[in-house]
Amino acid sequence: MKRSPFVPNDAAPAEAAGASLPISSKGAPVLTRRRFLQHTGAVTGALAWGCVGRAGAAEAVGETERQKVEAALPARAPARPRKPRKLLIFDLNVNYGGHGSIRTANLAFTLMGQKTGAFDTVISRDPQVFRSESLRQFDAVFFNNTVGNCFTDPALRQSLVEFVYGGGGLMGVHGSSVAFTHWPGAIEDWPEFGLMIGARGANHRASNEHIFIRNEEPDHPVTAAFEGQGFEYRDEFFRVHEPYSRQRVRVLLSIDTDKTDLNQGPGYGKLERADNDYALAWLRHYGRGRTFYCTIAHNPYVFWDPKMLRFYLAAAQFVLGDLPAPTIPSGKLTPALRAQEKLGWRLGIEAYTFHKFTLFEAIEKTAQLGLPYMGGLSFQRVSKDIPKNFEPGLTEDELRQIRFKLDAAGVRLLTYYIHDIPGDEAECRKVFEFGRKIGIETFMSEPKPEALDTIEKFCDAYDIQVALHNHDPKTSPVYWHPEGILKVCQGRTRRLGACADLGYWLRAGVDPIKAVNQLKDRLLTVQMHDLHALGPDGHDVPWGTGVGRTEAFIREMHRLGLWPTMWGLEYSYNFLESLPEIARCIEFFNRLSLQLAGEPSGQDNRPRRFPSKPRVEG
Repeated sequence: MKRSPFVPNDAAPAEAAGASLPISSKGAPVLTRRRFLQHTGAVTGALAWGCVGRAGAAEAVGETERQKVEAALPARAPARPRKPRKLLIFDLNVNYGGHGSIRTANLAFTLMGQKTGAFDTVISRDPQVFRSESLRQFDAVFFNNTVGNCFTDPALRQSLVEFVYGGGGLMGVHGSSVAFTHWPGAIEDWPEFGLMIGARGANHRASNEHIFIRNEEPDHPVTAAFEGQGFEYRDEFFRVHEPYSRQRVRVLLSIDTDKTDLNQGPGYGKLERADNDYALAWLRHYGRGRTFYCTIAHNPYVFWDPKMLRFYLAAAQFVLGDLPAPTIPSGKLTPALRAQEKLGWRLGIEAYTFHKFTLFEAIEKTAQLGLPYMGGLSFQRVSKDIPKNFEPGLTEDELRQIRFKLDAAGVRLLTYYIHDIPGDEAECRKVFEFGRKIGIETFMSEPKPEALDTIEKFCDAYDIQVALHNHDPKTSPVYWHPEGILKVCQGRTRRLGACADLGYWLRAGVDPIKAVNQLKDRLLTVQMHDLHALGPDGHDVPWGTGVGRTEAFIREMHRLGLWPTMWGLEYSYNFLESLPEIARCIEFFNRLSLQLAGEPSGQDNRPRRFPSKPRVEG
């Protein structure tokens, strides 16, 4: 363990800035980075807010504090931005005086983004910034110590959920664990925000509590600032509660209970957990969105600690989408899943495997098999209580129930099969809007070739891939062979490519190993099969036991450095009783993953497809 040199043993708690006052958002302006930096140059004075609801918290950072922040700024960002990034910092408090660290954090993030070129910032406490037409300009939102019920407008809340679930970033520190609760008392008002951020609660001891911190992920890119070590620290550390669970989040830092006196000083609220699990920082995916939370942000000095600033910069780049990072929940990790994270591979169940069941039952079976990923299917019934197909047209409440079901199971939807995507622009937009709302990365489809001009446009606009699926030559006269897919994709966006259904390739006489060498980075996702015999009558058998040369195919994918959206386990035989055979397929893939994770691949030498880095997020 190392002591942070920036936090002395006798560090005093920071005083809350101002009295507890209700806040009105009317007239509150947006503060850009340039305006913010202009105003923080003075030792005294206040930022020019149209609405100040907490005395002092909107004041400029003093010159001494500013110099400390500037001296601690990271020299460079851990990742190169794929494009110019924009971070919204929201720091509204309602019925609470606000933390004195808010203004310091605003300054630190603004200066970090400016110095490293990682992002630009916009600071606001106006809820109207969450209107969908406003929110779409940002890559991520940072809730900076936001205590209380920030806004209650259902449209604004829905806009934030769709922003995150569709691929935006969400970051919170300290008091944001009780954002969207009635304060005082932290009475829940919006449970889904707690799911997105990963926890609720603000019980704590003194604001300068001394603890030992366990670095639970020493090799994780977001914790690189701590150089693989735990450390001592003083701050106000929240003990959180549900919906926090290691089945939901990837814990990065926690209290080392073997070394820390958990009974020191006064306590506020229920502090003990039966499981003795006191997480301090974590990240997760919520749908396609990337979220991060850390409780270490009560005192201003946190934001002039060089290591903490490096940590927060890495976290910001994760939520912005530039720093790939694994997010499989801590409680689900196995050696095989860690190996697959290293490879950038994600094994999941294709919904057709369980198409005789409802979507909700398929989610349960996927979780039962220990897999964190699955694909969706347009003609699958949602559930007993939602007797509709899983397709565009579902209500917002029905989509919410699907999100909650996936979250409770710890399963993430990566792909979605819809047989046809129409070329009509309005109808095509409906399909892509649905894809965004369900948080997928890749559609699998067999659209008419003449529809591809329209589809290509929406692929780029929505950042969703379309993988052209192959059936037999009669059903898929254009897409059944790799040459047909390459021909229609020539000169088009890299978000258009192939969904390789190995079962149909094998039945049609297409050699999968030769095919992937033809497709290379046009291969977007894979539906895995091994068959008992070649030809049209071949049926699925456990991987590695049939004629499909499954191990050779997987090894060739590794040699080529290919990482599909999902290694889709599509077992299309004995549908009602196939779980034992599916489990054998998973065991086969896990064994091979453990072997390959220690071997070099060709991924550093191959042509890159979008995105430009190997995928290692959860």
